[in-house]
Amino acid sequence: MPAILEPPIATDAVASLTSITKRYANGVLALDDLSLTLRRGEIVALLGPNGAGKSTAVKLLMGLSAPTAGNVRIFGADPRNTDARLRTGVMLQVGRAPEMLRVREQVEIFRGYYPKPMPYADLVKAAGLEEIEARFFGQLSGGQKQRMLFALALAGDPDLIFLDEPTVGLDIEARRAMWTTIRALAARGKTVLLTTHYLEEADALAHRIVVINKGKLVCSGTPAEVKSISLGATGGTATSSTIKIIRCVTALPVQNIRTIPGVTQAGLTDTLTTLTTTRPEATLREMLALDPTLHALEVQSPALEDAFLALTK
Repeated sequence: MPAILEPPIATDAVASLTSITKRYANGVLALDDLSLTLRRGEIVALLGPNGAGKSTAVKLLMGLSAPTAGNVRIFGADPRNTDARLRTGVMLQVGRAPEMLRVREQVEIFRGYYPKPMPYADLVKAAGLEEIEARFFGQLSGGQKQRMLFALALAGDPDLIFLDEPTVGLDIEARRAMWTTIRALAARGKTVLLTTHYLEEADALAHRIVVINKGKLVCSGTPAEVKSISLGATGGTATSSTIKIIRCVTALPVQNIRTIPGVTQAGLTDTLTTLTTTRPEATLREMLALDPTLHALEVQSPALEDAFLALTK
């Protein structure tokens, strides 16, 4: 399958993994010759099935693990370098904080760890903490805890931010508010590496999506490019806006449908035929001409979920 792979490390690179192999003591190969570059002002969504190597890649960039082979750099330095770490912020999915400290106290303590922290008022606004500053962490709901942990990740006004499943437990309004903040951070030149199982979130936020599977880089590109590549648009000017997924009940054999110009994939499940085409109008005209009894017709734009499943199957 064709893929848009990582270009050479650019001059605006903030962090990079170069030819990384990571093998654990139990023999498990977590990463296999993986290269990844994060650039200034970029939101990158790192996607992959469970066990693909996402957590290992993030741990390497955070300096919490060392590669078996290859090179890791953040701001041109080893990720364990103190100055480099002071320029990073991390929000972990399993993050915790002292239960009996108030939100205000937690945020102020974290700000004190950094030489040039983000102003307190800006942190409160960015994370939507205005109404819960006086509450103890142990009194917060799951979504409120996520918002406070997001504030802690931003406390040092970092240039590189790791967000691991940041919107888990958030309602729709809070999730959209966090998206707005993340976009604003990127607009200020901050670099964000996002891991999420919400593919809608990756599609809405990311400038670039990186898919890894079994420790290898599968695909890297804009959301539109990833959808196009995974669904078989291998040439011409097809994009995710022209690719369509068609479902219908038809008497046409699948092997005949595959010969129609524009059709890149076709299959049959029970009585339902599903196909992908880069020329939806022409494809439908020909199918209806060949089979006037065609019915139960659905035409949809491809979702990132379709692309993800195609790339990682």
